[in-house]
Amino acid sequence: MDRHALSLCVYCGSNDNVPRAYLDLADAVGAGLAARDWSLVWGGSSAAMMGVLARAARRGGAKTVGVIPQGLVALEKADPEADELIVVDTMRERKREMDDRADAFLALPGGLGTCEELFEVWTSRYLGMHQKPVVLLDPDDHWAGLLEWTRELSGRGFVGQAALDALIVTRSVDEALDACAG
Repeated sequence: MDRHALSLCVYCGSNDNVPRAYLDLADAVGAGLAARDWSLVWGGSSAAMMGVLARAARRGGAKTVGVIPQGLVALEKADPEADELIVVDTMRERKREMDDRADAFLALPGGLGTCEELFEVWTSRYLGMHQKPVVLLDPDDHWAGLLEWTRELSGRGFVGQAALDALIVTRSVDEALDACAG
């Protein structure tokens, strides 16, 4: 595989008040993608899980491309060490830039922003707007409630099985990265 042959977009939290296990998970993902000679596309923050992820990726030799809206540069602590830091005007532009630069998407445990990003790429995958893998890494049932809710939506006829199948749910870093490779 060529150096940085796959560009992985990772969604995760930028809140500093998360348990250490989530920071360790972000570190393992960053190290794992670097070990595969992949590049990282992420939200451009140096804080919390996002920062740990990017530092681990760079430590392993991965190229890091951060995309952050101007309004969040100070709030999310834009990463000055990013190989490429793209500052955009809006969240919509952020997501479009990240989507365009990614070959696969991986969501780690996170909050509302992570959830919103996951839903957008998952929905666009299901609708056939892209064929890139959309993977959820859920080692500790962080996303169990959301997944149960989507199954309930399916049971009520709002979501088809094909939509549920468009999301690959994994439990370990290696399983998640293998799924991202397609």
